[in-house]
Amino acid sequence: MSTFKKIAIALAVFLVVAGAALWWITRPVPALHTLEETSGTDPVLAEPAPQFFPTVGIAKPIGWADGEAPTAAAGLAVNRFAEGLDHPRVIYTMPNGDVLVTLTKAPPGEVAGGWLTNLVAGFLFSEAGAGGPSADQIVLLRDADGDGVAEERHILREGLSSPSGMAWHDGTLYVANHDAVLRFAYEEGATALTGEGEKIADLPPAGNHWMRNILLDPEGTRLYVAVGSASNIGEGGMEIEEGRAAIHEINLETGSTRIFAAGLRNPNGLAWNPWSGELWTTVNERDMLGSDLVPDYMTNVPLGSHYGWPWVYYGDVVDERVKMAMPRFLTSYTRVPEYALGAHTAPLGMVFTQGGTRMGDAFARGAFIARHGSWNRYPPGGYDVVFVAFDERGNPLAKPVTVLESFLANEDETRGRPTWVAWDGTGALLVSDDTAGIIWRVVNPTAAPGAAPQRNRGARLPPRRNLIGDPARAFEEPPADLMPGSF
Repeated sequence: MSTFKKIAIALAVFLVVAGAALWWITRPVPALHTLEETSGTDPVLAEPAPQFFPTVGIAKPIGWADGEAPTAAAGLAVNRFAEGLDHPRVIYTMPNGDVLVTLTKAPPGEVAGGWLTNLVAGFLFSEAGAGGPSADQIVLLRDADGDGVAEERHILREGLSSPSGMAWHDGTLYVANHDAVLRFAYEEGATALTGEGEKIADLPPAGNHWMRNILLDPEGTRLYVAVGSASNIGEGGMEIEEGRAAIHEINLETGSTRIFAAGLRNPNGLAWNPWSGELWTTVNERDMLGSDLVPDYMTNVPLGSHYGWPWVYYGDVVDERVKMAMPRFLTSYTRVPEYALGAHTAPLGMVFTQGGTRMGDAFARGAFIARHGSWNRYPPGGYDVVFVAFDERGNPLAKPVTVLESFLANEDETRGRPTWVAWDGTGALLVSDDTAGIIWRVVNPTAAPGAAPQRNRGARLPPRRNLIGDPARAFEEPPADLMPGSF
């Protein structure tokens, strides 16, 4: 046998073995737990299974046929509020009922993590229907006759830079681009957003997580901005994570900013809990620890709180993959999320029930969350809208309840991806479906408008008059001067 034939045979054998090895390492690793088990107030935390090559199981969008709609829970009806939109993401309803929608995609550029991460990211964006240039628009949708369908559509503003969050107060509209927060003079009812926007804050640009949601406080004096990380677990170094994986607070009167809460890998939905008055957010947790880790979540975010990213998750579970030194005593103050929403379900938009909402008694008190859907879980999870009931004190209960069933057509294809939720002016729930270009409207047609949530308020605890013993154990064995009747 000639040397050339030997080399050819050896090369052929190598290619077969290499192909088989590549096929084997790219096979999805199935979940061992159900989404329900990785959801709720006490989720299962599986043993980590670090991956060099992630489980990739994204469903390719195929759209909805004419007349098709997602299946809603019993008692609810769903219709198309608007369609033919170019990748609608964030929805914001004005006080007069006009609905503003950002048409947006990720800005161009590389993400942290090297060539392999960028290769996978490019493939995922393309497969998920999120590739291509961003429309960079805000569109106004108006349902003037109240029939549940927007008959008017106006391009409110063009030329933005991957816009996401919006908030309005007293003649001013705030818009979050991926790299800055702008404000515009804007009166209700206007069908164009004119004039130059004033930049009130720079933001860390783009990164692995480019959406920037914003929320005003009830008084309209402070603005909260959710900024996701530039990487999965800080693999690009912590220098590029400055100001990321955090919620920022902007004082609109003084212009000062501060980090309000940190250690949140990719916070998105922001909402005020109407029973406790606390700020809540949805968070997408880290990847490449297997199909069962780490559960995404929603949680309250008190001032100064830290949720562990990238070093730990769920309070004190150390991520051994992180190479950077952990801050001293981190696990002594890292908070545990309040409520898990399932591993890799990608929760984005979130709203609480409020006065006037028309979803019926089964959905009278709680939060609605759009779960955008997994790209690295097998079988896929999310691709739905769920409801989480809350008690009268503002604490989440039980397991998520389906509001709109999975948009999946099968394990490999999905009709759309629910992205954001907001209330319209009639008390119906609006849901953006970014890959299908549709805004869905969900309502219980027989339900009366719900009552406004009652803020839970109690008497303040009396001040300690004497420091006795260990303060951390004060409420295990309270001193006499803190007992009822002692003051």
